[in-house]
Amino acid sequence: MTKRKISALLVALVLGTTAWAQEPFTVPVWPDGPAEDNGITAEEKITKEGRVLNARTAELFVYLPKSEVNTGAAVLICPGGGYARQAMQHEGTLFAEMLAQKGVAGIILKYRLPNGHHAIPLTDAQEAMRIVRAHAAEWHIDATKVGVAGFSAGGHVASTLGTHFDATSRPDFMLLFYPVVTMGPLTHQGSRNNLLGDLKDDADLVSYYSNELQVSASTPPALFLLSDDDKSVPPANSVQMYLRMKDLGIPAAMYIFPEGGHGWGCRPTFAYYEQWTQLMWRWLQNRHIIP
Repeated sequence: MTKRKISALLVALVLGTTAWAQEPFTVPVWPDGPAEDNGITAEEKITKEGRVLNARTAELFVYLPKSEVNTGAAVLICPGGGYARQAMQHEGTLFAEMLAQKGVAGIILKYRLPNGHHAIPLTDAQEAMRIVRAHAAEWHIDATKVGVAGFSAGGHVASTLGTHFDATSRPDFMLLFYPVVTMGPLTHQGSRNNLLGDLKDDADLVSYYSNELQVSASTPPALFLLSDDDKSVPPANSVQMYLRMKDLGIPAAMYIFPEGGHGWGCRPTFAYYEQWTQLMWRWLQNRHIIP
């Protein structure tokens, strides 16, 4: 399947099921090719559940709100999948649609899978943030209200961006859904193995990508949304980062639902779907990100 067909199918995941306010469009993250190849030779493909496998190219799928509801805010969305795949539907397109309907630009990042090339997802996320801000005027986005969201391993991409950035790539806020945060004992082992590869036991890299250890005074505010019975990524991942943020006086909030397991994303079948969406909107309002 060609790259163009992959992109068209990803957009069709939403357009085929709902009436869309404005047609999404695709922006390559590295139009001239990235500096580092992830070494994956298998063909990119999409499963019937909307999961992207063997991602070798980084792209943005941009969902802009109607002008009459536009708040100027934007969220860079990082779907999860253990750094082995990306759940583009319930952790990508459905979230982008939800945001855009409320006046927030939803911009999905299909990041390259690391395949043991640990710097690749972070590099893609940093460049994606730069692209969003470079197009802020064109896309009617307030460049001071661009956040990042991530689910599971995508939450590791997002929290890594929130703790490893420069002046051009710092997100203004983070929305972290059952995120992988640490590479230490509490990590999701599959994510750690896929990210670090043969270097999974390198103490310096484990520390570098354990984002609870990398929180600084300039780390942006964060909202954590978790399930108490998550066996795949223990909530302690987020608790460690939350406590470190509070120690430094960084605004952060955390909600742990009593059940739901892992990977519920934007599925309306999740028992606390209405609650988490209301809590997220309230938090964004309290942070003066949306009216």
